[in-house]
Amino acid sequence: MSNAQWFALVGALLLVIGVASTLLKRVPVTSAMLYLGVGLLLGPTGVDAFRFNPLREAPLLEVLTEVAVLISLFSAGVKMPVPFAVAAWRAPLLLATLSMALTVGLVAAFAFYALGLPLGAGILLGAIVAPTDPVLATDVQSRHPGDRDRLRFTLTSEAGMNDGTAFPFVMLGLGLLGLHDLGEVGVRWLLVDVVWGIAGGVAMGVLAGWALARLGWWLRGAQQKRHLLDDFLGLGLIALVYGVSLQLHTLGFLAVFFAAVALRQTEMKLSARAAQQVVAVPVDLPSEPPPSVSGGSLVFKEHLERLSELLLVLLLGGSLYLDSWSWSAVGLALFLFGVARTLSVLVGLFGTRTPRRMLGMTGWFGVRGIGSLYYLMYAIQHGLPEPLALQLMHFTLIVVAMSIVLHGLSVKPLMNLVWRRGAA
Repeated sequence: MSNAQWFALVGALLLVIGVASTLLKRVPVTSAMLYLGVGLLLGPTGVDAFRFNPLREAPLLEVLTEVAVLISLFSAGVKMPVPFAVAAWRAPLLLATLSMALTVGLVAAFAFYALGLPLGAGILLGAIVAPTDPVLATDVQSRHPGDRDRLRFTLTSEAGMNDGTAFPFVMLGLGLLGLHDLGEVGVRWLLVDVVWGIAGGVAMGVLAGWALARLGWWLRGAQQKRHLLDDFLGLGLIALVYGVSLQLHTLGFLAVFFAAVALRQTEMKLSARAAQQVVAVPVDLPSEPPPSVSGGSLVFKEHLERLSELLLVLLLGGSLYLDSWSWSAVGLALFLFGVARTLSVLVGLFGTRTPRRMLGMTGWFGVRGIGSLYYLMYAIQHGLPEPLALQLMHFTLIVVAMSIVLHGLSVKPLMNLVWRRGAA
């Protein structure tokens, strides 16, 4: 396809989504399903108008997916309505750590025994497909900063964290394949990739988010009265935190998510404190929430997130052929969705008194997407042998495509059912 045809295609899709947004809310079809369908129709599966080779375009695709995940992590973080406390965040913390590790182990065992992959490749595949996605899972995630739905909060915060906690397992798989230094009996991996990566990433993100919130509040205060470009501040926070965290070998995705959480929570505390200091407010004057970096930049980030979803899912459709739908790849996806995810959620949330209905919904809606594509490209860029890279690419693309279809078809009926029962 020529550049002119690409512009026309993307423009047409944007117009269709813009006009039909109300209709899409009523039918069991998501925007990602529409993009995937167009990609399959125009790609080698359909009329073969264009083809996209992820292996050849791995450097470009790594950057595109990386940026998409970072923007989505920020959007997820600033929507967190619950102040960070172990009691309130216990469920998503368990899902992002214990359930994540169990999912990686189950997928690695399936890959080793059923697919015939080496142990290192099995662990790498498990780490690639285990994290749930903050980009394609918008229909099951928090809709706005005031959304206090427990299921949405759990799924959103889990997706925000496990895109980071999957990274140590990626490095473990690469290390077992001889592509990363694990140290003597894995000591370096445990201390640097796991302990320092997680602790350093969280600490850096919290500090940066807190500092920007305080700075923005001070500059907007009565003495300074500065006008701030919230979009630029949000993008700057993402880039700075991520860049510094990579330089310090901490988990950059985790740092960006917690920077957004700290930014939002600090601004909420400052706003509440200022409201308490007001002695009297005229009754006839409507009170408006004070401007904030998190609120001001959220809409722009969500628009970027939707654009990245359109582009990347289109390219995914153009990467698939009819023979891509092998029994091994489909079997892996079904095992991941039906066995590994369900079992890992049950084990991770055991003893948390989570309602049975919420356990079932959490176990099913482990949407896979752009984060998995990023880790696949990351592994390819770090020296994964081409035959193994093609195998893992085959499995990952089918897992993401099937997640878009299966979770997309079921999200609206199941979520509506849960809301009706909750209201009753």
